[in-house]
Amino acid sequence: MPFPFLLFFHFPFSLRMKIEKIFTAQAKAKGGRDGAITTSNDVLNLNLSTPKEMGGPGKTGATNPEQLFAAGYAACFEGALGVAARQAGVKLNDVTVEALIGFGKAEDGGYGISADLHVNLPGFEQAQAEQLVEAAHGICPYSRATKGNIEVNLTTTTDNA
Repeated sequence: MPFPFLLFFHFPFSLRMKIEKIFTAQAKAKGGRDGAITTSNDVLNLNLSTPKEMGGPGKTGATNPEQLFAAGYAACFEGALGVAARQAGVKLNDVTVEALIGFGKAEDGGYGISADLHVNLPGFEQAQAEQLVEAAHGICPYSRATKGNIEVNLTTTTDNA
C-alpha cells in the first residue's frame, strides 16, 4: 500500500453519499445463512438455507440473502423506472424487472456478488426503453449503492409477452 498514512488522515468531507432519511427498514438475522430473518413488522419471517451450490443443505422452503437482495433490487428498480417514466412524460404498462444475483469468489480472495437486471418494457421502441432503463439505473437507490462496488449488467427488451 503506497500511502498507508491516508488510512488515518481525516478528510474534511465525506466520500459517502449522505441522505435525509424519510424511512428506515429493519430486519434481524439469527443463525447466519442457515438461520432465519424477521422484519420489525413481522411481515417477513423466513428461514434461510445456504444453497447446495455453495456447499449448504439447500433446504426446501427456505430462502437466502441473495434471493432477498434480488427481490429488493428488482422492486426498487421498477419503482425507479416509474420515476424515470414520469420525468420523460411517458406511461409504463406491464413492466417486469428480473434480478439475478450471482455469488462467488472475488479477485482479492474474498467473496462478492454480481447483478444482472433483465428489464422488459412492452410497447416501447428499443432505444427509448434503453434510455429509460439507464435513467432508472441512475435513480434507483440499489443501483446507486452498488455503483463501482459490484458488476451490474442491464438487459432491456420490449417484448409484449
